[in-house]
Amino acid sequence: MKKASVLLVVLLFASASFAQGQDAVVQWKTIVGVITAPLVNNPVAGIPSGLFPWRATGGGALVDLATGDVAFQVKGLVLVGTNSSGTRGDLTQVKGTLVCNPGTMAQAVIDTAAVPFSERGDAQFTGNLGTLPTPCTNPLFLVRLPANNRWIATGAVRVIGDEDAQ
Repeated sequence: MKKASVLLVVLLFASASFAQGQDAVVQWKTIVGVITAPLVNNPVAGIPSGLFPWRATGGGALVDLATGDVAFQVKGLVLVGTNSSGTRGDLTQVKGTLVCNPGTMAQAVIDTAAVPFSERGDAQFTGNLGTLPTPCTNPLFLVRLPANNRWIATGAVRVIGDEDAQ
């Protein structure tokens, strides 16, 4: 229950701070782990994936493209199908990454600071990414490992602005 309360507080804080630039707000309603066969690289926007499959039980991310404000939370992000299956392994930190204009000459990769990654595979961040490229088309959100920059999870079910109301 305490963790659900923390998620609610993070999302409420993020929603309030993002409300000013509603058309520039991008939301990913959940976080999903990388689906790959063991020891196979599955790059996204040229960024290599973790070499084992991961699974998340939930989370989400918000980015205000106008202000650079960002918040993300991931829950239950654990390895699947390895000797460390069901755990985060020996990893202790993750970071969030916004990718603007993926796969183009204008691609930009902007990281949050690294944050603690709990033994249960939970992490959260609220802060600012600074000035973002304009335009930021087809934005992607990744959860990556600070030590090697591989992505292990991605934002899914993306909503831009108020398109969810339609």
